[in-house]
Amino acid sequence: MEELVIRDADVVDGSGGPSYRADVVVDGGRIVSIVQEAAAAGCQRPKARRELDAEGLVLSPGFIDMHAHSDLELLRDPDHSAKAAQGVTLEVIGQDGLSYAPVDDRTLAEVRRAITGWNGSGDDIDFDWRTVGEYLDRLDAGFDGQGIAVNAAYLVPQGTVRALAVGWEDRAATPAELDRMRQLVAQGMAQGAVGMSSGLTYTPGMYAEDAELTELCRVVASYGGYYCPHHRSYGAGALQAYEEMVALTREAGCALHLAHATMNFGVNKGRAPQLLSLLDKALDEGADISLDTYPYTPGCTTLVALLPSWAGEGGPEAVLARLSDDEAAERVRHHMEVVGADGCHGVPIEWDTIEISGVSDPALGEFVGRTIRQSADARGEAPWVTARRLLLDDRLGSTILQHVGHEENVRTIMRHRVHTGGSDGILRGTKPHPRAYGTFPRYLGRYVRELGVLSLEECVAHLTGRPAARLRLPDRGLVREGHRADLVLFDPATVAAGSTFEEPRTLPTGIPHVLIDGRFVIDDGRRTDVLAGRAIRSTR
Repeated sequence: MEELVIRDADVVDGSGGPSYRADVVVDGGRIVSIVQEAAAAGCQRPKARRELDAEGLVLSPGFIDMHAHSDLELLRDPDHSAKAAQGVTLEVIGQDGLSYAPVDDRTLAEVRRAITGWNGSGDDIDFDWRTVGEYLDRLDAGFDGQGIAVNAAYLVPQGTVRALAVGWEDRAATPAELDRMRQLVAQGMAQGAVGMSSGLTYTPGMYAEDAELTELCRVVASYGGYYCPHHRSYGAGALQAYEEMVALTREAGCALHLAHATMNFGVNKGRAPQLLSLLDKALDEGADISLDTYPYTPGCTTLVALLPSWAGEGGPEAVLARLSDDEAAERVRHHMEVVGADGCHGVPIEWDTIEISGVSDPALGEFVGRTIRQSADARGEAPWVTARRLLLDDRLGSTILQHVGHEENVRTIMRHRVHTGGSDGILRGTKPHPRAYGTFPRYLGRYVRELGVLSLEECVAHLTGRPAARLRLPDRGLVREGHRADLVLFDPATVAAGSTFEEPRTLPTGIPHVLIDGRFVIDDGRRTDVLAGRAIRSTR
């Protein structure tokens, strides 16, 4: 007998087509048969060692988080309910141009310091890899050789590649350095990466000119991958930044996936239709473009990321040295408060929009949950004085929520024909952004059931079939015979995000069962001890 039959499920198959009632049979980690309306047709119903009554539940493919920051969390937390309980069965990591492979000893230490706010210091991790392939092997091994909580695909991080080949200097790469970067990207792609990411408001990736990025994208394209940029501005220069990425990738012949494709700050209120018009024109002309968003208005990053790019030259220790120098620190303040730093998307900073969500030093916990302005007012000092003090005392490890988004832009973009879902979830910190624990049930609960922004079938396609197609995974993302049994069962009447800004680590409701490779990682609403996740290497 087969292992499992899911009986009387309302199948929403990830294609965007209408739902249907069926019994779905799983064996050997795959969907082996789908029997539609068996009871009504009087057919003999399939049997299995376990029969799961799915009456009233929707069966869909597992959700694919197209923008995740679980690079170390997958290796430190075998439970990982933050994602598993949402129905996420695959995460795409290596985002925003900064991650932990490929590296040498020097670069690894620098990157660990630079993104402590995203992933923690990593002191609890054995960094026993240096190449992309070795990192993917480490994910495969997971905990005691048994794997990780959910599947993971990896993007070669362009900023890390530049740090390794060039360093943290704000200058053009030499021909030899560009050749080295090409080789590093090619090696990462050959070892299984699905594409390349950039963080073009983060050092050192932001120091790359378009010609350099185009050359690296040519390498990515030759391996059938895609380019995933956090582009140069989501604020004052947002539309120009989107145009830049579209033009660059079209010249390189490379597929483009726009990371957390938002239109933020006051200058972009109501301007989402302009972005979509730009993308539609390129798509109609043959460009290969997709994008992801999260269903919230605030963003999330590190406090140090808001500094001007020149302040980051030389790496984290150089940043701390500048902040310790009164003259240099005053120059930083002027760029942030008056000019509009490129790290803050060209918009003069509004300190009452910057809320501290986490600190590396527990002694600084008083700042968490407050905006910089609130903390400054309580101390009787200027906001920059407070921000500078926190940057120095926390050694650049503080994370923030940035309250600069617009609901109408969020809804407009999520309707688009190439939209996919991504949490951009930072899992560290005392009060992380609730999107880390709530993105996918929030789409289904708030934007499908409550607001009707998307139909259920359309939304599921955005979260499953469409991202699987972008990742070129031929046997995932759809409920089809022969496909991997990465599946979610949820109650469309009750599914909802439990996480809030006040209680961001609350798990969702209405998702009783999640399977990866046919194995229950969530069963009857509870996390099992199954570690079914592996590194998902590119298929070409």
